[in-house]
Amino acid sequence: MKKLIDFDELFDRKLAEYMEAHAADHSEKEWEDLIPRLYRKFGDTVIKSVGTTPKGYYAQMTDDELVEALKAHFDEGIAVSDFLCRELEARSCPAPLLALMKEADGELLTLTINLAGSSRKALPVYLDILTSTDDRELKDTVTEYLKGNADAVKDRVLSLYREGIEREYMLEILSRCKERDNQVFEILLNEFRTAPDDIPMHASYLASYGDERALPVLLDYIDRDEINYLEYQELKYAIEALGGEYTKVRDFSADPYFQEIAAQSQLMPDFTEEKKTDA
Repeated sequence: MKKLIDFDELFDRKLAEYMEAHAADHSEKEWEDLIPRLYRKFGDTVIKSVGTTPKGYYAQMTDDELVEALKAHFDEGIAVSDFLCRELEARSCPAPLLALMKEADGELLTLTINLAGSSRKALPVYLDILTSTDDRELKDTVTEYLKGNADAVKDRVLSLYREGIEREYMLEILSRCKERDNQVFEILLNEFRTAPDDIPMHASYLASYGDERALPVLLDYIDRDEINYLEYQELKYAIEALGGEYTKVRDFSADPYFQEIAAQSQLMPDFTEEKKTDA
C-alpha cells in the first residue's frame, strides 16, 4: 500500500502561513468564503515531497489501494481527506468499497455508505444492513437510498415483508415503487385497513405510492367520527395527493391534538404582520 499522507494537515499548515501573511486583506466572512476555494486549489497543487497533486495522488491508485488507504486512515487516526473521498465516489462504488462496507462499523461504515450513495451495486448490502443493525439512524440512512431505488429492490423487499422482517421499513420502501404492482398496492392498502393505531403513517404510504384506487377507502376513513385531528390531517393530505377532495366541515375543537396545535400556534410570533411605522 502507498504511504499514507495527511493532506488535510499539509493544507492546514499552508493555510496558516497564508492567513498570517494576508490577515488584514480579508474580513472574517471573506475568509469563510475563501478557505473552501483555497482547499480546492490545493487539490490541484503539486506537492514536491509527494511528486504530484493531492488529486493526482489518489487518481493513480487502484480501487483496492484506495479502499485500503481509506481503512488505514481510520485505523491510524489520520484524517480522511476530501480528495480521497471524491476519488472513491468517482469510481462508482467499486467492489473493494462494498467489501469494506460489509465488515465496517461505526463512523467508517457510515462513510462507506455515503461514498457508495445511491449506487445500485450497494443496494443488496444496504438491505443486509437494514435487517441486521439496531442503529436507528443507520437504518434510516440506508432506507433513504433504498427508497430512491425501490423498484430495483422490490422483489427482495416483498420477501422480507412477508417474512415479517422490519415490516414498517419494507412498507416505506414499497410505497416509493413507481411501477404499478397489484401485490404492492394490496399490501399497502391492507396495512392501512388493519393498523387503526397508525393511520397517519399508513395513509402517507398510500399517498406516496400514488394509486388512486385507494381513494374510496381513504374517503371512508376520513368521514368517520372517531378519527382524531392528526389522522384527519394526514388522511386529507393523502386524498388530495391522489387527486381527490374532501370538503365536509369537521369540528375538532374538543380534540386534544387540535387544542395542542392551536395553543402552540398562539405562542408563535406573526411574521406576516406588516411592521407598524410612526405616522
